Amino acid sequence: MNSINLDVSEAMRIKLPADLPEETEFREGVRRAPKRELNLTEEEMKLALKNALRYIPPELHEELAPEFAEELLTRGRIYGYRYRPNGPIEAKPIEEYEGRTLEGKAIQLMIDNNLDFDVALYPYELVTYGESGQVCQNWMQYRLIKKYLQEMTRDQTLVVQSGHPLGLFPSKPDAPQVISTNALMVGEFDDQEHFNRAAALGVANYGQMTAGGWMYIGPQGIVHGTYSTLLNAGRKFLGNDMKEDLSGQLYVTSGLGGMSGAQAKSIEIAGGVGVIAEVDKSRIETRKEQGWLSEVYEDLDEIFERVPRYREEGKSVSIAYYGNVVDLLDYVVENDIDVDLLSDQTSCHNAYSGGYHPAGYTYEESRQLLKEDPEKFREEVDRSLEKHFHLIQDLVDRGAYFFDYGNSFMKAVYDAGVEEIAKNPSDPSSGFIFPSYVEDIMGPVFFDYGYGPFRWVCLSGEKEDLRRTDEAAEELIDPDRRSQDYDNYTWIRDAEDNDLVVGSEARILYTDGPGRVEMALEFNRLVREGEIGPVMIGRDHHDPGGTDSPYRETSNIKDGSNIMAEMSVHDFAGNVARGMTMAVESNGGGVGIGKCFNGGFGLVLDGSKRVDDIIKSAIDWDVHGGVARRAWARNEHAVETMMDWNERKGAKGHATLPYHAEEDLVEASIKEKRETRDGG
Repeated sequence: MNSINLDVSEAMRIKLPADLPEETEFREGVRRAPKRELNLTEEEMKLALKNALRYIPPELHEELAPEFAEELLTRGRIYGYRYRPNGPIEAKPIEEYEGRTLEGKAIQLMIDNNLDFDVALYPYELVTYGESGQVCQNWMQYRLIKKYLQEMTRDQTLVVQSGHPLGLFPSKPDAPQVISTNALMVGEFDDQEHFNRAAALGVANYGQMTAGGWMYIGPQGIVHGTYSTLLNAGRKFLGNDMKEDLSGQLYVTSGLGGMSGAQAKSIEIAGGVGVIAEVDKSRIETRKEQGWLSEVYEDLDEIFERVPRYREEGKSVSIAYYGNVVDLLDYVVENDIDVDLLSDQTSCHNAYSGGYHPAGYTYEESRQLLKEDPEKFREEVDRSLEKHFHLIQDLVDRGAYFFDYGNSFMKAVYDAGVEEIAKNPSDPSSGFIFPSYVEDIMGPVFFDYGYGPFRWVCLSGEKEDLRRTDEAAEELIDPDRRSQDYDNYTWIRDAEDNDLVVGSEARILYTDGPGRVEMALEFNRLVREGEIGPVMIGRDHHDPGGTDSPYRETSNIKDGSNIMAEMSVHDFAGNVARGMTMAVESNGGGVGIGKCFNGGFGLVLDGSKRVDDIIKSAIDWDVHGGVARRAWARNEHAVETMMDWNERKGAKGHATLPYHAEEDLVEASIKEKRETRDGG
């Protein structure tokens, strides 16, 4: 590569200073990311180092080049630890941030919340959740992004590409303040091997969903969806009615990390008994300290002495098993224990890089094996996944309802060589023998109606502001409308008592399109009238129109378009066009690189009429663009929803709806023509 001999320093106003930051102090007891796969040649390692040093004034290169080279060789990535601010990072009240715009301050707050020690999975490596979901690639990017957000005016848009702040570009006051993308790789190279290379080179960021979208609100963001999934699994498969919870029923699963940590709290709120395996003791301790976990044991005999009593008493309780899920399931099978609901939330989208720990190894032994012998680690993961699958088969045969919880578990089992998990062993795109939770529950019960994870953050940091928005949301919900609304009413009514906040003063509520618009307008009115401070609304990317993912979000789309990624791209483009504060599009999500595209947004509510107009236009689009695609796939509830939308919109909007073709006619036509051709 040719060197640039031009002195660019004087041409930049926004840049990192020529002063060397103090060395980072690493706090004991804070989780660290494992070494990432380093598949670079010697020449490519030199390129990775050059790529990192291009953020740094040349007078610091001599001292920092060896540091960065050491990081690359020992961590597999250059994180630029030297540029991490020392001490804890956390969301501060918005008035404590520097900036020329409210929006620029709000986005800084959201970024910091994603890196809070209490929120982030590996805060020193900028990983928010899901084993690999990063805010950006390195701490130089973090510092530069914050500088840009402080300098930004309402006539500018910050463009971010895989964590790299490309720059501020002139726009207009009704344009987004930030547009961001993560790991949008060209199709020929859109696989894990090429991503690992690009990430090591410092040119690709795995944003997961709301990590790279800067809208993560801690595990609360997942609790509501998990709670709703469990309740509806009980209704659909255990015979519970609308107002029954999971009292007396047993849920067995694994994972207490950033995403999976929601499971313990969710089963308690849903009224059931949960036994959750976790190999990383620090994650168990985090959930216990938060009050999100009832009991912890290493002895399976101790656990299952208690479980029958808790079930009989109808006690709501979550129990962590400090050990491997394969050992837990083996015990359950061997002792003929009845299980009602069964799942898994290990990070199987990243199975060979520390997202799944093989049975027969402690957590520490597993990490050591990954570091010293990645190939042997891969073999052990495959062996463990195969056994894991067969144990699930045994429990399903005995009456348990198993569902893949969107963590790419079934695809990981298939990739481990267990082809029988696929409906078509030679082509996993046709689906698997067990359902994704989206196929059976989230898709038909929520997404097809437009229900999804609407979120808001009270930027003042005041608990009273969150309490007031909770009250406003509760007043707008009709609990008798649908079971989804009944659950939402119960959820928001009890949200404060359930102590769900970790990090910023935030809330999540699975409401539909009209509900989101109505709530956002009401929150903006409260801001306008001075009852609360400014609010930032957004959502999980796991939403009706946010994500194209054939193994998860779009697994209940059966017209063949589940392999298309156009919905999320259009959602992103539409949100940009309609003036959302921030819009993001990412590759990978919770299922792995090349397996999905997902988009999200953030919108700052400042009380203005301008924001009222954006709410009416952009949120309606954000939800119903996705529902329209689901309707075209002939999903019955989505067709119902869009028929109602067409009627409500009148001349302002109109969606194409599918005509119904009779199955007998289709079969007869194909049969007749085939026989004619064969006979001819």
